[in-house]
Formats: sequence, C-alpha cells, structure tokens
Amino acid sequence: MSGFVYLVGAGPGDPELLTLKAVRCLGQADIVLFDDLAAGPMLTHARADAELIAVGKRAGRASPKQAEIDRLLVDHALAGKRVVRLKSGDPGIFGRLEEEMVALKAAGIGFEIVPGVSAASAAAAAAAIPLTRRAEARRVQFVTGHDVTGALPADRNMAALADASATTVVFMPKRTFPALAEALIAHGLPPETPALMAEHVGCPDQRLTRSTVAGLAARLAEGVSDKAALILYGPLMEDL
Repeated sequence: MSGFVYLVGAGPGDPELLTLKAVRCLGQADIVLFDDLAAGPMLTHARADAELIAVGKRAGRASPKQAEIDRLLVDHALAGKRVVRLKSGDPGIFGRLEEEMVALKAAGIGFEIVPGVSAASAAAAAAAIPLTRRAEARRVQFVTGHDVTGALPADRNMAALADASATTVVFMPKRTFPALAEALIAHGLPPETPALMAEHVGCPDQRLTRSTVAGLAARLAEGVSDKAALILYGPLMEDL
C-alpha cells in the first residue's frame, strides 16, 4: 500500500516561523527529505526514529539532482512510508514544487502541499517595511535571478522589472544582479532606486544591506558570499 507525501514549506530559516501544520506533519513522518535552509532546529520536531535525508541544493556546491529527489520521494512512499519533503520558504515559490508533484502523480502517490512563510515576506518584516502601499506600490512581483543554466533569464519582462512603482523581489540574485541592474537602468529604472539585500533571512546570522540598485550591483560585482539571499527594490525601500 502506498504511503503519502507532504510537501511542506519550512519558512525562511527561523524555526518559530514553522506553521502548526508543518510541525504536525514532521511529528508524523517516517522519512524527512530536507533542504539546507530547512535543517537545524526545525528537524527537532521530527520523531526520534524518523529517517532524515539531506537533499538541499546550493549554488556552486555538489547537490542532489532533482531526478534523484523525485525518486526518493516515490520509492519511500511506495514502501508505505509517510514522507515529508521539507522545503525552505514556501514550496510554491521557486521551490521546484512542480517537478515533485509530477513525479508523485505519475506514480499514483497521494500528496498534500503545506504552504510556508516566503523569504520575501520574512525579509520585508525583518526590514520593517510592507511589500505594498496604497497609491505607491500597488503591485508586488517575484522573479528568479537565474535560469536552469545559472545565467540571467533571457525571457525576462524588462518593462515590468523596470517599473519604479512596483515592489520587485529577486530570488537567487547575487551572481546575476550586476547584469540585471545594468539592464534595468537601460530600460529606465533610476540607478538610485532604493534596494535591500537580505541574506540568511530568519537565521542567527541574518544580514540586511541597504543600498540602491546601482550600489548593490557594484558591491556584488566585486564578489559574492555563499549565503542564500534575495534582493528587494522599489518605492518602499526608501523608508529604510
């Protein structure tokens, strides 16, 4: 008899931002496949006899392939196990959720998605800013900083990304932000547009860097750390 898979959002890193449902799922799981940023204290909610399997992906490091993660989910569920796939942030936002859903559906395995706190929301909260503001920032857009090859996506909508009245959040931005900033400025976004880089949001070593689009681009062009980050830019950042 097949088991069941819970695709659980762990939030950005602070274990206190786990939802009650996420904690319950962890406490019932036989197997937990977890991301790097969904490790540490969060795993204390798992049963003492649960099998914990690290499957996190990090840029520039050897990481499990998505096909291998899909296979582990399917194999353990087909063995009758209750499986939690613990994903950082919210699983539906740049979390490779679709690939895992497709694999589970193809194998006839039941699953449930348990949403989590997005790193975008956590970063805005840490910086004490809203993501929207009436009459000034009526639109929020989440974009990825790289495609499957690690390069800046070629099909980006520059008119939308250069909209100075929108709050834009760039996930996985560090290596490509200098090129993105150059394109943004060429499409009319003022270089002095306020920007915030949030690293390791929700973790003890969280770092918030307040700057401008041009300033962050120049900083990142000099080199990047391996800390997970996202960049927010737009009208709300000016109050930092």
